[in-house]
Amino acid sequence: MKLTKMHERLLPPSPNWYCSRCCDVNPKGLLGFGGKNSVYLLSVTATSLVVSGELKGHTERVSGFAFCHYPGQDDICASCSDDGTVKIWDSYKQIKLKEHKNHQSTITALHWSPLVKDLVVSGDEKGIVICYWYNRNDTQCFFPEPRNIFCLSCSPHNENHIAVGYKDGMIVIIDISKKSEVIHRLRGHDDEIHSLAWCHQPLEEFYSEVASGGNGVDLAGKECYLASGSKDQTVRVWSTTRGKGVMTLKLPFLKRRGASVDPSVKERLWLTVHWCKGRSTQIVSSCFGGELILWDLTKSGKQKWTLFGSSVDGQNHTRIAFNLCSILTEDRELIFSTSMDRDVKCWDLSTLDCCWTVPSLGGFVYCLNFSPLDTGSLAVGVGDNMIRTWNTLTIQNRYDTKIFWQGIKSKVTALAWHPLKENWLAFGTDDGKVGIFDTYSNRPPQISASYHRKTVYTLAWGPPVPPLSFGGEREKQSLTLYSCAGEGTIFQHNAWKLTEEATDIDKVIRETNGIKHKLQAHSDLNWKPDGKILAVGNEDGSIEIFQALDLKLLCSIQQHHKIINALCWHHDHASQEDASYLLASGSNNAIIYVHNLKNLIVTPPDTPITMMEPYRTLIGHTAKITGLSWSPHHDGRLVSVCYDGTAQVWDVMKDEPLCNYRGHKGRLLCVQWSPVDPDVIWTGGDDFTVQEWRVSKQEHLKPPKGKKGIELEKKRTSQAKPKARKKKKTSVKECDKQEGSDVVNGDVESCSTRTEDIASGADEDEEEAEKKDPHLTVDSFPTQTKGISALSMPTRVFAPLLLICFIAEMQMPVKKKKARSILPLSTCMDHKSKEEQLQDCLTLATVQHSGELSSQCIPGSGAHIHLGLFEKRDALYKMFDEEGRSHIEGGHFDSLFYLLLWKGDLAGALQIATEKGELTDHLVAISSMAGYQVWARTVEAFVKQLCFQEQFVKAASYLLSVHKVYEAIDLLKSQQLYREAIALAKSRLPSEDPALKDLYISWALVLERDGHYAAAAKCYLASDSTYEAVKVIAKKSDAMSLRTAAEIARVVGESDLSHTLSLRIAKEMLLDEDWLGAQDVLRAQGNLLVSFNIELLQKLLMRVFHLIVSYSWTVGHDPFIETVIKLWETEFNVSSKDCDKMHLLYQQLKSVENPPASVNVPFKQLLFHLSHDITVIIVSFLRSSWSEMISDILGVVNRCSEAGNYCLMREVFFFSFFPAGIDSILSIKDMLDSPDVDTLAASHSLEAFVAYIQLYEMWWKGSGTELQFEMDVQRGSIDAGEIELELCHSKQESSLSFCRNLLSETHAALQTTQHLIKEIQEKLSSMVHFHMRAAESKKNGELCRENPETDLTGPTEAPVAQSIEEPESLPSLIALLSEYNKTLTHIPDHIKRNSFPDVLECCLILLYMERSVPSSVPEDLAEQARSLIRKYGTTVTYKKACRSFFN
Repeated sequence: MKLTKMHERLLPPSPNWYCSRCCDVNPKGLLGFGGKNSVYLLSVTATSLVVSGELKGHTERVSGFAFCHYPGQDDICASCSDDGTVKIWDSYKQIKLKEHKNHQSTITALHWSPLVKDLVVSGDEKGIVICYWYNRNDTQCFFPEPRNIFCLSCSPHNENHIAVGYKDGMIVIIDISKKSEVIHRLRGHDDEIHSLAWCHQPLEEFYSEVASGGNGVDLAGKECYLASGSKDQTVRVWSTTRGKGVMTLKLPFLKRRGASVDPSVKERLWLTVHWCKGRSTQIVSSCFGGELILWDLTKSGKQKWTLFGSSVDGQNHTRIAFNLCSILTEDRELIFSTSMDRDVKCWDLSTLDCCWTVPSLGGFVYCLNFSPLDTGSLAVGVGDNMIRTWNTLTIQNRYDTKIFWQGIKSKVTALAWHPLKENWLAFGTDDGKVGIFDTYSNRPPQISASYHRKTVYTLAWGPPVPPLSFGGEREKQSLTLYSCAGEGTIFQHNAWKLTEEATDIDKVIRETNGIKHKLQAHSDLNWKPDGKILAVGNEDGSIEIFQALDLKLLCSIQQHHKIINALCWHHDHASQEDASYLLASGSNNAIIYVHNLKNLIVTPPDTPITMMEPYRTLIGHTAKITGLSWSPHHDGRLVSVCYDGTAQVWDVMKDEPLCNYRGHKGRLLCVQWSPVDPDVIWTGGDDFTVQEWRVSKQEHLKPPKGKKGIELEKKRTSQAKPKARKKKKTSVKECDKQEGSDVVNGDVESCSTRTEDIASGADEDEEEAEKKDPHLTVDSFPTQTKGISALSMPTRVFAPLLLICFIAEMQMPVKKKKARSILPLSTCMDHKSKEEQLQDCLTLATVQHSGELSSQCIPGSGAHIHLGLFEKRDALYKMFDEEGRSHIEGGHFDSLFYLLLWKGDLAGALQIATEKGELTDHLVAISSMAGYQVWARTVEAFVKQLCFQEQFVKAASYLLSVHKVYEAIDLLKSQQLYREAIALAKSRLPSEDPALKDLYISWALVLERDGHYAAAAKCYLASDSTYEAVKVIAKKSDAMSLRTAAEIARVVGESDLSHTLSLRIAKEMLLDEDWLGAQDVLRAQGNLLVSFNIELLQKLLMRVFHLIVSYSWTVGHDPFIETVIKLWETEFNVSSKDCDKMHLLYQQLKSVENPPASVNVPFKQLLFHLSHDITVIIVSFLRSSWSEMISDILGVVNRCSEAGNYCLMREVFFFSFFPAGIDSILSIKDMLDSPDVDTLAASHSLEAFVAYIQLYEMWWKGSGTELQFEMDVQRGSIDAGEIELELCHSKQESSLSFCRNLLSETHAALQTTQHLIKEIQEKLSSMVHFHMRAAESKKNGELCRENPETDLTGPTEAPVAQSIEEPESLPSLIALLSEYNKTLTHIPDHIKRNSFPDVLECCLILLYMERSVPSSVPEDLAEQARSLIRKYGTTVTYKKACRSFFN
């Protein structure tokens, strides 16, 4: 078989799943199966296979495939698809012969009749069976049952019999010669019929358990048998002669490695059957886990089956099998199987062993990588969540692959072999996971503890950088793994300890290079082969070059302006010295740049430099570049792959293309140059294939050109010859916008688009002609010549051709073409013979002078039509009528209209032109001769015709001529020609007309939907919708847009909106620490609110985290409140004397509500909220509102406490407001005139929190002192006497009297009651959950005997049972809950409203201090703590903590 193919080897897409017959083989050894939307053809033998072709044409999944097995028709095959078509193919020529689309539903089954050479039968899910005789292109539809067809099979014994299997388990045998009469209905299966197979010849009787009850029965004569496989786990054999089942075979439960069959595997069962061609008493079927079984129907007993591949472990499929087909060779019968494990296997029926296996792919091929040590091992990363390692150098099995799938839950998008350990393969996935497989074992991979947030783009092995470059394990960590992902980060993983957290190299880059600004998001990285230089590509198109090992920035390459997709260093064993320093890069802009970095690397600069000029610019691709690979066998030879579906080989040194590969039918995603064969390249793409191809066998030189390719080529030409001065091209504005282009969304498409489309088909000779004379343009001669339009050809590519035409026209006279006659019928009569012309003269004379007319001689009609020109007017009109009918038939309406106009029948001409849609400007112009009404109707008809011809602007202009301005505007608006509609409306309508505003708003909505926010804002402003204009500009949410929106809102008087936007952008700038920018925004608004917050936030950041800020006022040592007040007075002119302003400011501040804090709130956001709260406090201080100030301070403390940031709480107390501790609070209390209960309770809580912080500081300090004493004693640097004295001195100095504020029994009761209520609620929730599960278990027939106290789902639920000592029945718990709630109601509200430190926690701290340093806590205080714990420490947590104190 001679089939043309571009590739050497190919890994095909996976055979489609869940199809009853999607695989078949012909007697010539050509195997076909449906994969995705195509049919793939494999030339197979018992020892080898070759992927030989592909049948392309379907637009959706192929659901069925079958060869014609009629003798002499082996190359003809048929396929069906979800696109609703059945196609007939010639597999030898790989072309489509016929097709039909008669199915109205999804086609589910297909078979070619073995007895009728042109009959193809197909069935769909609605139960329709269609027989198609393709030779005579005839179809017949049958509807035997209103059921979903799963499979069908044509009988090999009777050409009219067809077996149909349904989803509900029914099988029918129909006769298509008797209007689909149902011969038999075979009932026995309980579930889907997956497969039907006929015995190929009638058989004598054989052993039948069903027919004889186990003893057999003799059946006279021969019968036709049918086997069926069903989801009910049985294979049944039917006698179609008698319409009864004769045998039932139940699938055996096969165990693998001692394990039982997984129930989910049973549920996913697909049972396909095949009746062996050479063995009529044997059937092959699939089993639960993909095993194949040979059934011998003549055997008695239960063991009728034999397992395939039992001689060697691992031969069988690992998942369910879908299709079986077989071929008889001279010495054996081969069976082919497809499976969910994506393998196609060939089996020898005589030995039941697997001959060979072909892997297939179930997803995009995202990455390819050759092992640097085992040079023939190619790793393939696929979108089906698996990795294949392909031993490409194996001679016996050319498709020797190994699959790795454990631990992979997403698409494999990146691969990298370890340069030194040949069994280590690193992988990255779409869900951000990075891991390493040991390819020599079957163990699961090691997975990195650090996950990326988005898809892993690139993996690379390189030398370690800090911190992994430090430490004693440097020798072991000679190489570490780097990963770059979609969120823009590059992680460094310790390959020997993947359980450790990976490090972000951005930190090293910042520290080494002193970078303070935010780094660009990274998109790719590549280490130079010697490991000394790292190239990093960024999302903004820049490339940064770093020097190992501290990642010192050497230069930034600013060449690309879109995201970098591929970086690749040249190999370091080049014969040319410069080649080893070449770096190739590709991005979304379809251009490949190659930079020579020799000078940069040999002599590194002291400061980073910027590179703007590339060494080579490779232009040819028309879409984004996705992969690059240098040839390891040549100097400067590069291959690139692209979204344009081609792979291009370049000679970089010569700056020229070498060849272009176009074997894929989709986008290419990865490429690798063979490390063994210099002529072989491997590519993978989104067509689910990996292809091996040779450079020397490719026919094409460059990628196919498109619009983008032409633009890039023009750009390159203009850059290559800057000295050539070219004249300005002819303006495209001269072309008729209505004839050459239409208006889309108000923007005119220039005629250059059309020019580029035509130029995309220009051949290379025309390009060469242009290069020879760059000065030659269309402006060298007139733009319009006789018969030649300057706009009819591309002005750049066809300029030489236009010049030749012009010169030829000037030098040679042009022979004009004779105009077509308006009276063609009468004209042709004048070309008769001489005798006939003389007879016409005699006839004319007789008519004119004798007046005698016969029925055979009527001047102006029939054979004498030409005589009408010489007779009276009636004869002439008859001639016009016949000529007119002839013009109508020929479509020459202009000639017809002329004849009607000559007759004076203007109305008739207009009527015909209107009916035929052939009105012209000339007819419309002269229609006014018939009166205004006729002219107006003609104009309206012409408008409809123009609209049908999509000449809307011209149609609107004609509407204006009949004073229909609004109709013209509506016409343009309906076609979204808003720019023209607005121009027309503004020129014709009053400025206050509502139609104009409606136009602006309609256009704005369209622009806003398409993302053109600035243009939409202009429309809103023009329609006086200022609010909408501001909102649409702010939609983009970037700083510039928000700032512009705020300024516009201020200008147009939307002060509230301007205020809101200013706050929004200021907050964003605050979180980004852009202090000056935020102040500028707010100063422009004249608003001081957040300006205060900025200064407070800076002060907090400076104090707590020692950040450097650029304000002189932060250097002083004045108290915090005084410092802020002075700043407000000097910078913002805010004084406490202005009471009205203070009150207004306080109201504005209180109107801003910040969300409550939590432990997960970002720290910067927490500081922002605190700065707002502190601003409120200071304003209260200026207003002398002491009660409000105390309440606001307590709110700040609550926020810090809820966020779990006690260091920040301490700063708030002792730095901002209470530098003297409790004394500061007492001084504020003294200022209260008549404090209410709530204010006193709040001040009490503040005193308690101050004491709480002091207690913790004293405890930590004491613990540190005690530990230091113990260490000094052990070293002998201090004696026990000194320790005694020091402890006594410490006891004298440490006064814990302030702790009495903490030991509040009222608050202890409140807190304990709240804890107990919470525990009971959790207990009730657990009991309800347990009872629901118990009820569900009883419903399923299971008795749950677990204890509800021990069967708790959460970690906090287990100890709850111990906290309640009473009987834990539901009524008792409800009673306890009611009692505790009643206790809670008796506690005063002012106690419950204000937060308070945990009293029992403070008691425990005091007891720990007493035990650590005896007599450090006064006895009465310690006894009070013990008493509170005994009384209120009833919760589980405190019971455990108190055991050591009360045992």
